[in-house]
Amino acid sequence: MRYEIKGDTLPVVITYLSGGETVYTQSGGMAWMSGNIKMDTNMKGGLLGGLKRAFTGESMFMTFYSCQQGEGMVAFASSFPGEIRPVRLEAGQSIVCQKDAFLCAEESVKLEIFIQRKLGAGFFGGEGFILQKLTGPGLAFVELDGKVIEYELQPDQVLKVDTGHVAMFEPTVSLDIEMVRGFRNIFFGGEGLFLTTLRGPGKVWLQTMPLANLVNLVAARHSHGDKE
Repeated sequence: MRYEIKGDTLPVVITYLSGGETVYTQSGGMAWMSGNIKMDTNMKGGLLGGLKRAFTGESMFMTFYSCQQGEGMVAFASSFPGEIRPVRLEAGQSIVCQKDAFLCAEESVKLEIFIQRKLGAGFFGGEGFILQKLTGPGLAFVELDGKVIEYELQPDQVLKVDTGHVAMFEPTVSLDIEMVRGFRNIFFGGEGLFLTTLRGPGKVWLQTMPLANLVNLVAARHSHGDKE
């Protein structure tokens, strides 16, 4: 499957499918397509898979786009300012990402809900509690908020991050949530009560402007404007 990513702030990935090739996305994710593309909507993973997605606030249904003959085109646009990143996975290789990151993938890529098993992450993780897991083989595309910064963590190397800035990480990286220490840090630090701890080895991808932060900023500015 060929592809190209166009645009900067609000990018789009255009996939080019040969006869018999298929890509899928969550319901409503397609922007435009050529006339020789067949669309089929179903619950990938069956009823249980659909219910798991519904539990996390996502669509129960996935839409599949297949090329009938020749070469077809299907485009998937980002739903917020940021980057679209290609993720090529070998058979059995996985990547874990924030729960709204998945944009589209080849039919061979498996999309699952990934729930943190650690108690701290489960109860206090917020955005970090329920994640998505992509497993190969195949090519997938994820949409991440703002600009993306990549780090390669060595064994037992720790990175502490505001939860919303965690975009994606390899399964070898462990994630947990810890409470911010110190009275002044908690009440005057402006960073919330909890931080996400990422421990290597493995790669992590951080995003500079989480969508939730952008929404809160716009709401605060709007509220301030109303008072004036």
